[in-house]
Amino acid sequence: MTLIFTLGLIALLSIALYHRASWNTALGVSAATLLIGTFAGAFGLISWVIFLIIAVPLSVTGIRQQYIIKPIFTIFKKVTPSMSDTEKSAIDAGTTWWEADLFCGNPDWKKLHQYPVPKLTIEEQAFIDGPVEVVCSMLDDWEATHELTDLPQDVWQYLKDNKFFAMIIKKEYGGLEFSAFAQSCVLQKLTSKSTLLSSIVGVPNSLGPGELLQHYGTEDQKNHYLPRLASGQEIPCFALTSPEAGSDASSIPDYGVVCKGQWNGEEVVGVSLTWNKRYITLAPVATVLGLAFKLQDPDGLLSDVKEPGITCALIPTDTPGVEIGRRHFPLNVPFQNGPTRGKDIFVPLDYIIGGPEMAGQGWRMLVECLSVGRAITLPSNSAGGIKMIAVATGAYSRIRRQFRLPIGKMEGVEESMAKLAGYAYSSDAAVSMSTGAVDLGEKPSVVSAIIKYHLTEQMRDSTIHAMDVLGGKGIMLGPNNYLGRGYQGAPIAITVEGANILTRNMIIYGQGAIRCHPFVLTELGACEIEDREEALNVFDKALMGHIGFTMSNLVRTKWLALTGARFTSVPYKDETAEFYRIASRFSASLALMSDISMAVFGGSLKRKERISARLGDLLSYLYLVSATLKRYNDEGRKKEDFALVQWSCQDHLYHCQRALADLINNMPSAPLRGVLKVLLFPFGRPVRKPTDKLEHKLAQLLQVPSETRNRLASYVYLTNEPLNLVGRQEQTLKDVLEVEPLFERVCKEKGVKLPFFQLDKVAQMGLEAGILSQAEADKLAAVEKDRLDVINVDDFDPADLLAGKAARNSKAKAKKADAA
Repeated sequence: MTLIFTLGLIALLSIALYHRASWNTALGVSAATLLIGTFAGAFGLISWVIFLIIAVPLSVTGIRQQYIIKPIFTIFKKVTPSMSDTEKSAIDAGTTWWEADLFCGNPDWKKLHQYPVPKLTIEEQAFIDGPVEVVCSMLDDWEATHELTDLPQDVWQYLKDNKFFAMIIKKEYGGLEFSAFAQSCVLQKLTSKSTLLSSIVGVPNSLGPGELLQHYGTEDQKNHYLPRLASGQEIPCFALTSPEAGSDASSIPDYGVVCKGQWNGEEVVGVSLTWNKRYITLAPVATVLGLAFKLQDPDGLLSDVKEPGITCALIPTDTPGVEIGRRHFPLNVPFQNGPTRGKDIFVPLDYIIGGPEMAGQGWRMLVECLSVGRAITLPSNSAGGIKMIAVATGAYSRIRRQFRLPIGKMEGVEESMAKLAGYAYSSDAAVSMSTGAVDLGEKPSVVSAIIKYHLTEQMRDSTIHAMDVLGGKGIMLGPNNYLGRGYQGAPIAITVEGANILTRNMIIYGQGAIRCHPFVLTELGACEIEDREEALNVFDKALMGHIGFTMSNLVRTKWLALTGARFTSVPYKDETAEFYRIASRFSASLALMSDISMAVFGGSLKRKERISARLGDLLSYLYLVSATLKRYNDEGRKKEDFALVQWSCQDHLYHCQRALADLINNMPSAPLRGVLKVLLFPFGRPVRKPTDKLEHKLAQLLQVPSETRNRLASYVYLTNEPLNLVGRQEQTLKDVLEVEPLFERVCKEKGVKLPFFQLDKVAQMGLEAGILSQAEADKLAAVEKDRLDVINVDDFDPADLLAGKAARNSKAKAKKADAA
């Protein structure tokens, strides 16, 4: 009887913990079970003594705080590393959104599907169908990247005239005031034509003077600069990165000293600026320079604070002493990018963005704006590039033949193409969901880090897979190569806006753990409270909640692992149900492993970057699964798209599982590793990689036009016009599929198995034999020319390869420097 009641009590407490009942509820359940068990003869005095020994100290606030919480708080303050002001600003910046649900171990999937579907306005759609299409048709990417190393002047002027640089600027200042989703769609289409074009358009609409001015500028600054930025009269850049401060942007050595100086013939209080910046996009052509620097006020001309800290200012580039104009050359994607310098340049205080009142607030301004901008530009460029690569590679692999069959039917090629299809679907889903969050008013700092890292990595991986499929077509640069420049430039996106190594190993989980965890931020905040009693009260409440949260996740994790999450509530009981269930299981595992990692590593977890990275991977892939499932639902749960959903979810959940396994294997204690393996994977690892059969479906999907393929290619520039290689190839794919029956008819009637080339000769053969009509023969012959255009590569007169000119000039300058 005692055993039965004890097991019953454990079961009831487990149910309470699973549903995250309060402490009082758990206490009441325990007391009621003991009382009933006492009357049944199962429990006696010893049981009640044990219960009271546990319950009273935890329930009576005074006893709990004095003898339990206070000693723990003392130790906690000693082992918790202090946060710098810049770290605090980064943590405080932005908001938490769906990622917080995933982090807490019990995601509400119905809530996910209730988020509105991002949509374009009539005006935004017209812009994409009009000016975006036009500018794509204007650009010869080979001419721009190889011959001019810049956009042609007519393209620059078209961008200015049509306000491509003003998508984020409000209409009251002459801008377009597009939604984040619309900006994303524009950038995706531009990227599908040219990464040079999308890079130049993306930067002014991301982190830069326009964004900062709208949020923090004075009315005079807004009224002066924003209309000029909207019209293209001013070209902005923003200078943050220094030679000694790349990813650690908060350590910039550039400085400004508050002092008195001459301005327009009068002595005024201003700032003497000295800076040395590099990697600044649009710097060589900018007319206004946004500058981040550390402000010093040694004479107290502004306030009693001698070092206010990072500050942002706007400097016209024609200000005497501003050095600007030379260029870097980023991996043959020659968007305007270069260094800028200045030494002891005096400017008035009203050059500070937001005026003197915003002195020292620059870092907060930057991280708040970055949480939005980083969710749009690079992820959108990456998604657009991935989708273009997927569609183009699918078309090429159907047109190109080896061993008498399209190369897209070879299993080795199918493996690469399946990844392209899956990445195209999930990356688009992630961008749509994330920009939708921005349009809801969120500033998703953790989400923006997730999609920046994973989508730029997927873009790099996609270019590698596509290059493997295209082979010689991909490696021979020239006017007929649509892949080479993207392949060369893939590392650029990996490097900027927070290098991916930093983003994965420090930012995603570093911010996520503190921002998304329901109690950690409060516990850390208690350490900053000077009033000892208040600090203890705050810490007491947070710690008790944290303990209950951890125990709940322990129970949830064990139950979901034992049952395979079969009894977990899902919003749809169809073929997607298993993905919701496994994601819920891994969400609980993430919450539990976070607390275990914090307990095991303590304050040193901040330095355990690879542990942090794996926890971040768990959160990231769960977010990508969520986005995939949301997209499928938003688009009407079309059965013909399910193979894409299945591959994406299986792939991402498989990565979740691997991250969990790697976490366990790198715990410092062997007994702990053993316990965790039994806890998390009692019956082995449940998720398998996508099967060969599934990947065959995805590969074939890319090779034949269909509604599913059209959805996959949304906002990809596929117009069939002379300067669009991908659009011309797309038309050739349709034509090849159309004439294949004609080719097969000739082969059948002639009784021979001909290779699918020299179609003009096959056409003549069919015409002479009366197998084909004149129109059919003409069609077959015309397709041969287009087919050869697709598979042939460029060759050059040596004199046309002028890329060596820059190298020769560089060597000449080096020789002069050595001589000097």
